[in-house]
Amino acid sequence: MADEFISGQSTARRAAAILVAKNTGFWIPTARQKQNLAVAFAKRGMVVYGKAFDIVRTSGKVNLDDLTEVEQHLNKITIFEIKSTRKKLKPDFSKYFFALTAAEVLVAQSLKKNFKFVFVNTTTGDFLELDLVGIFAKARGIYPTWSICF
Repeated sequence: MADEFISGQSTARRAAAILVAKNTGFWIPTARQKQNLAVAFAKRGMVVYGKAFDIVRTSGKVNLDDLTEVEQHLNKITIFEIKSTRKKLKPDFSKYFFALTAAEVLVAQSLKKNFKFVFVNTTTGDFLELDLVGIFAKARGIYPTWSICF
């Protein structure tokens, strides 16, 4: 079980590196930048859990190290949760089975246009961006589950 978790983390890190390398505006935030984002969104009544996002894209220049600047430019910031796989899939990710945590769903509902999921195939480099509404529209099945760790 621990090996699977470490492997999943490794795949997510590789997926983040792939997205950054594509030069489409993605970059990996530092711990301080993540904190600034969480604080800025919280000040607007929007909930962000630090572990519920992995990567950021801005639609203009925003210094995420400066909390005041982050607060002033939230409309230019989209945070993403990465869902990654190394399985051979079609480019549209059809038949891809993944899990959403309650925290991810809550953040997506709270941030709306400022939050998306990005699905990355680390074998092919294909990626797909969807907001929560897009995920539910594309879903062929939803299987509620509880994950419990002792």
